[in-house]
Amino acid sequence: MKINANLRLLILPVALLGWMWLSRIPPSAIPSSSLEAPQENFLAPDFRLASPNNDKFQLSDHKGQPIILNFWASWCPPCRAEMPAFQEAWLENRDSDLLIVAVNATNQDSINDIHSFVEENNLDFPILLDTNGSVTTSYQVFSLPTTFFISRSGVITKIIIGGPIPLSLLRVQAEQLLQD
Repeated sequence: MKINANLRLLILPVALLGWMWLSRIPPSAIPSSSLEAPQENFLAPDFRLASPNNDKFQLSDHKGQPIILNFWASWCPPCRAEMPAFQEAWLENRDSDLLIVAVNATNQDSINDIHSFVEENNLDFPILLDTNGSVTTSYQVFSLPTTFFISRSGVITKIIIGGPIPLSLLRVQAEQLLQD
């Protein structure tokens, strides 16, 4: 009787493990076109977006420029807190070829709130609207804010998830990008 009860306790986990193994998705069934998350030391995915006043921006048009690429939303408290630092870094580097670009997760935001926030904070660096979330998806941004530091050759040198990023860190990263 005791052997029978112990055998049943052993059979259940073995059967569950067997079921998990048999019902898994085989690696060959996963599409090869599935996106990999952008990583440090890899090329930044290219994209084309419009600004609130409909100016077009394509990342690849700026190859040769170091870029700080920030993903944000107006409802995001850390995003709101770090935007003045981005504006200050933009002003400090105006005479260089450093480009600071903020991509708004517009599919999760309101155009009116975006305009109000930009005006209230006197942001004059490029603000882009990701209206359908395609760029946010291609960069696999799951947390706002997320910032990518991109070298002149288009390679991601650093990724910071979360914020707010202080001005001192933006200065250090900008200097590194400009020296490369």
